[in-house]
Amino acid sequence: MYLNKKTYIGNEYRKADEMVKIVMPKKQDNVTFKTKEPIKTERISEITERVGYWRKANQIHKWFVENVQDGNDDCGDYLVSEEKLAELLSVCKEIKSKCKLTKGKVRNGQVSSPETGGKFVDIIEDGKLMTNSHIASKLLPSGGGLFFGSTDYDEYYMQDIDNTIEIIETLLKEKCDNEYLGGDIYYHSSW
Repeated sequence: MYLNKKTYIGNEYRKADEMVKIVMPKKQDNVTFKTKEPIKTERISEITERVGYWRKANQIHKWFVENVQDGNDDCGDYLVSEEKLAELLSVCKEIKSKCKLTKGKVRNGQVSSPETGGKFVDIIEDGKLMTNSHIASKLLPSGGGLFFGSTDYDEYYMQDIDNTIEIIETLLKEKCDNEYLGGDIYYHSSW
């Protein structure tokens, strides 16, 4: 699950002698990118940056499907407005403020063995469960599906909330820190 920022830099409207300059962060001044074929800068029309990543955050994916993708769960690229990002951030912050973690037993996958007759059984281990999980289930319900992991309201759910808050706050801060941030944000899922 990805958030990508796509910045259109021209191509057919850029003059042949106009340069495209990519400024790397100070810690990456001497980065060299290798490709099989040389990249012809005159053909570059868009630059895509990965600005967010989740893995098996089914509640976040479900939110994007319902609030950005008009219910279409088809692994497409969907434009996400700043308002929608702010809306998701608000929901995540509300969950973070109203739902705490407490010690308990959590499911951490499944296993099949000869002892279980080849049937899959849950792996149960010490962990943390969410208090007031009814709030989270109302505001940002988990969603099952192939490859989407646990639908429990536990420490893993909360890690996805924390990750989402960090991703969106970073994006919105970048927009505030720059006079012109440019680019459009797209959500994309793949499985």
